[in-house]
Amino acid sequence: MEKKKNLGLSYTLKGLMIAGLSLVLLIPSCAVHGLVKERKRTRDEAVSKIDSKWSLPQTVGGPVLAIPFTRLVADSKNKEYTQDETINVVPDRLEVDCKLYPEERYYGIYKTIVYKSVVTIEGEFAAFDRNLLPRGVVAFGNPYVKIGVSDRRGISGDPVFEMNGRSYEIGIGSVTDNVLGELLVVDIRDQSVDNKLSFSMSFELKGSGSINFLPVGRTSIVNVEGDWADPGFVGNYSPEFTIADGGFKANWEVLRFNRNMADTWYDGVASNSNREYVYDTGMGVASDRGNSFGVNLVDTVDVYQQSERSVKYAIMFILLTFVVFFFVEVFTGKKIHPIQYVLVGVALVLFYSLLISFAERLGFGWAYLISGIATIGLITVYASSVFKSRKPTVTLAAILSALYVYLYVILQLEDVALLAGSVGLFVILAVIMYFSHKVSWYNGQDSIEE
Repeated sequence: MEKKKNLGLSYTLKGLMIAGLSLVLLIPSCAVHGLVKERKRTRDEAVSKIDSKWSLPQTVGGPVLAIPFTRLVADSKNKEYTQDETINVVPDRLEVDCKLYPEERYYGIYKTIVYKSVVTIEGEFAAFDRNLLPRGVVAFGNPYVKIGVSDRRGISGDPVFEMNGRSYEIGIGSVTDNVLGELLVVDIRDQSVDNKLSFSMSFELKGSGSINFLPVGRTSIVNVEGDWADPGFVGNYSPEFTIADGGFKANWEVLRFNRNMADTWYDGVASNSNREYVYDTGMGVASDRGNSFGVNLVDTVDVYQQSERSVKYAIMFILLTFVVFFFVEVFTGKKIHPIQYVLVGVALVLFYSLLISFAERLGFGWAYLISGIATIGLITVYASSVFKSRKPTVTLAAILSALYVYLYVILQLEDVALLAGSVGLFVILAVIMYFSHKVSWYNGQDSIEE
């Protein structure tokens, strides 16, 4: 009887030891998790270097018609002074067609997605309504058109702007616009803003990661197509889209009622002040906040994200493997030393280090296969020398193989990963509870139920 009690106490202590050891092994697991994050930061820095040399993500806005004017204003003491202002008018109709040509670029082992694109813009401005001007206008300047491009370094060739059948050279704005960003400007002093103005332009634009558009027109239609199988559509407007044959087509139609942007707004500098200002004309705010939309060229194979997710399951793998060893010890009577548990736990942790190392060079799928086979093989061979029996060794190898297959499936099921993980863990717990009831924990090995 005393022997049975000692065995029961021994199994209890061994169970507590396994639980404690599993928690201790969380320390190297967290270290591996930190390694994944560090490698991800290194990747992001490398990608940033590629993007900065190529061109940053692009946002295209405009064209917007700008009409400078001077007016008299009075201060609080009724002293008059002149103030130079500009009224900005959006197009009545704006249509943008964009064709994307994505490319993969590398910096060492790190990859980023860049693109070349051909952007075609056309539309028209309605005849200017002078009632939009404030009182006291004494003079007009030369009207011009401004187009916003967030990173002008991405413009290729020599784009030409056409208006009412005339061609104009495109210049560079001297300041950054509050709404459109970095500016391209077109001097249209020979055009009459009192008439309807039709315009068109086409240019090549390089960028990285994403391309976005501002729906500055009272009616804005944007069409984007490209050879990319996994586009991500960003912004506050959802497009109509199709994805087929490794490419996509997307269409947005945004009306003036849909966007948070003024149809006209003023900006300028007072002659007795260096303060720049922007204010609207009562028709909305002159802001692009929440208005831009576009396409994000998503790299669906993010080995760091997948590796980081897999590390979160480390404690489950360690604990379940220890449970298998423990039940083998209980059912066969073979004593397994704590150091042997430690060695197996370290092998399980090293799986994740192998995974990220291979994934950076071979991709996640192949890295997972190689690391999984190596880890399962190592533990199986070691278990064979410990168990000295074929049946428990084969059982352990089968369980480990099933666990690694199960984890891989979860990592691929992005939308239902939580459901699959929860159901799987429930089934695993049920199996453990089934086998645990065969053990009489108070009496030890001699009281294992058949």
